[in-house]
Order: sequence, then C-alpha cells, then structure tokens
Amino acid sequence: MVKFYAADLDATFAALADPTRRAILARLASGEASVSEIATPHQMSVPAIVKHLGVLSDAGLITTEKTGRVRRCALAPAPLRSAAEWIGFYQQFWERQFDHLERYLHDVTNRSARPPRRPRRRSRKG
Repeated sequence: MVKFYAADLDATFAALADPTRRAILARLASGEASVSEIATPHQMSVPAIVKHLGVLSDAGLITTEKTGRVRRCALAPAPLRSAAEWIGFYQQFWERQFDHLERYLHDVTNRSARPPRRPRRRSRKG
C-alpha cells in the first residue's frame, strides 16, 4: 500500500468538503488569479473568500504571492495527487470485490442453467 500521511489527507479532504473551495480550485486549475478575481463569481464578501483561501493554503492546495497590493493565488496539485492515490487504492479494492462478485454470479447462473442431475441408482446386491 502507498504510504499516506493522515494529517495531510485530513486537511485535503476537509478543504475539499466545501463547495466554494472546490469552485475556487476549479477556477485555479485554469490558471492563477487574484483574490478579487476569485471572489467575483461568489456571492460573499472578500474577507469570506480570504478565509476559504486560508483553508486551501493551510491544506497545501494553493500558493499565494503578494505583489504590491494584489495577492495572486495558484493551484498546488501535490495534495490532490496524494488524495487521488489514496482513493485509487480503495478503487482497486472495490474493483477486485466486483470481479469476485461477477465470477460468483456467473457461476451461479451457469449452475442454474444446467439441467438438474438425476441421482444415481444404487445397484442392488442380492
């Protein structure tokens, strides 16, 4: 199994739990943006967006850089890659489970499709 760090995964999944933060990440996937550009499509204040950005930054999902009065944000994909690997591990588990189920159902179906076997008669001695 790939080694995962629980605290990092916890922070990543906690950050991803909020739809606003997922929307911010989706926006940053197309390129860096300023805080005001990020805030524009959301019906919330800039300070509220800054709080969301802080959660994303603490989780390592974004980087920020301040130039003059403008703070620009960019996606940092490494934690997402780790989360995808963690999910991938369990995806393989479930795929194996479904493969076993498929084989079982195939076997059961084939057994029920065969005509029933007649019991063999015992030969009588005597």
